[in-house]
Amino acid sequence: MTTYDDRASLTDLTAVVERVRSSVEGVIEGKPEVVRLSLTVLLAEGHLLIEDVPGVGKTMLAKALARSIDCSVRRIQFTPDLLPSDITGVSIWDQQRRDFEFKPGAIFAQVVIGDEINRASPKTQSALLESMEERQVTIDGKTYELPSPFMVVATQNPVEMEGTYPLPEAQRDRFMARVSVGYPSAEAELRMLDVHGGVSPLEDLQPVAHAHEILKLIEAVRDVYVAEPIRRYAVDLVAATRTHPDLRLGASPRATLHLLRAAKATAALGGRDYALPDDVQALAVAVLAHRLLPTAQAQLNRRTAEQVVQDILQRTPVPTDRPQAPAGTPRQSGLGRPEFGQQPPRRR
Repeated sequence: MTTYDDRASLTDLTAVVERVRSSVEGVIEGKPEVVRLSLTVLLAEGHLLIEDVPGVGKTMLAKALARSIDCSVRRIQFTPDLLPSDITGVSIWDQQRRDFEFKPGAIFAQVVIGDEINRASPKTQSALLESMEERQVTIDGKTYELPSPFMVVATQNPVEMEGTYPLPEAQRDRFMARVSVGYPSAEAELRMLDVHGGVSPLEDLQPVAHAHEILKLIEAVRDVYVAEPIRRYAVDLVAATRTHPDLRLGASPRATLHLLRAAKATAALGGRDYALPDDVQALAVAVLAHRLLPTAQAQLNRRTAEQVVQDILQRTPVPTDRPQAPAGTPRQSGLGRPEFGQQPPRRR
């Protein structure tokens, strides 16, 4: 467990993440908040869904993140004729051995890029369900573990576009966060013309972090302390989506877990080994909105899921007071975990 006099892990995290962030931002111009969210999902052991119109750099972002880390990377181009076995793998009869030999599919990589995931049929999309949640693949009754770290970075076009299949609720719920890249500013687009005008910056992109470093950073994020009021705050936010009049489907308990993990990663990226309500608030829209289904009346009123989450954030009380320890519980002293609202002791 990390103590407040042992800042080495957080210092290492900040340094490594800064290298990866600079590497990705050298390819994706003018979108620092999108890059930061991508790194947050990586350290929180989640999966990222990038949704936007064609040509704004969805696949470029996924490739830049994957190439900045020295790990195995596979890319899957989702098409209507893609089969589940193309993703998970298939058992082939070996005549010499007179036995079936398993040929791993594209999912057996540490970073899997799923390009235009909503262009594949629902049957093919379902091939990702087990691997994204349990980090394993079961073929012909035999289970194969996936490498670690493991992250799926999927891109999709808006559902209204031709030739797309809406992702089912179970699939969307397995993505920790959804992000939209959006159009760049005029200045960023001018810089893009200078950088991307000749050759693609991906060609010169070199890894700046190793997979074993990412695993250590993930362990550091797991040790981030979350006080009871903040955990209850996250539960209250998710619970409010299940009773909101503008929603016919609220967020699942998995969403609560993802929100808490992402908040811990955000705290670690900020150099803290304790989370704050601000960390939860900053991620609520990205983590919750893509899991929600508005009612027909809300759609007629042009109420989006993002607006509903913002409304819930405004209505839900934010914890401000320091929680009291239960009666008879001795208070921690020295280098113990701080209570919520209390800053950790400074190093001398």
